[in-house]
Amino acid sequence: MATRPARAAAPAAPRAAAPDATPETPGPQPGPSGAPTSPWPQAEALLQVLDPAFLELVDTLTATLFCAKDTTGRYVAVNDAYVRRTGLTSRRDVLGARAVDLFAPALARRDDEQDAHVLATGRPLRRELELILRPGGHPGWSVTSKVAVRDAQGSPVGLVSLSEDLGTPDPGDPAVRSLAGVLALVHARLADPPSGAELAAAAGCSPAALDRRVRRAFGLSPHQLVLRARIDHATALLGGDRPVADIAVACGFYDQAALTRAFGRLTGQTPAQFRRWSRGRTAP
Repeated sequence: MATRPARAAAPAAPRAAAPDATPETPGPQPGPSGAPTSPWPQAEALLQVLDPAFLELVDTLTATLFCAKDTTGRYVAVNDAYVRRTGLTSRRDVLGARAVDLFAPALARRDDEQDAHVLATGRPLRRELELILRPGGHPGWSVTSKVAVRDAQGSPVGLVSLSEDLGTPDPGDPAVRSLAGVLALVHARLADPPSGAELAAAAGCSPAALDRRVRRAFGLSPHQLVLRARIDHATALLGGDRPVADIAVACGFYDQAALTRAFGRLTGQTPAQFRRWSRGRTAP
């Protein structure tokens, strides 16, 4: 049987101690038989279910972030890519902590809400488009999926999550060049978003073929690509003094409430909160 990588079971020393733990409390440790143990019952329950071979596999990922959390939101396992997202350098600083200890409040709150929904309903979160803050406060995009983990009795003991950072595609990529007309149409129609059929016509292919091309080039569905462009435009406009209601119309939303709902789902903040952060250039 494959053994759990030592890095995935490093002692925890979170930056901010959880209410029921002290900074000196050790994190997950291998037990006498090699199975992981933990001073926290919820974390141990999750560790006993996670397959060591699976953890060894996700530990090799460099562009995909992996984490496992117990039912209290405590990080039980992470890979190096996830550690880099937090801006820290060691897993010791992440294991045993919670999202609120590591991320800006708005991002942590959205993360916790996603976790609670997955655990309560048992329904996975699949490829959710999210606006994120990279270390240093620079905004970026990612696509996140989360799945509940259950024990032998069928009770939820935590969840696992994969998140892919979406960088800027190489403009020299043939797939991107073939989508130049699509991108031009998307950006020309931010106030009046094109339909899937219009996008396919711009690409000179069927909607199904367009979906495959867009996913291969951008890691997104055509709908997500359009939505990302509209929210990107909104974030740029929020740096000025234009009323939020006007920004909503300029970005193709029916009204300010529609922009607020979409913006909040993707960022965890209202447009007004993002505007205040943008002007202050501090973490929201």
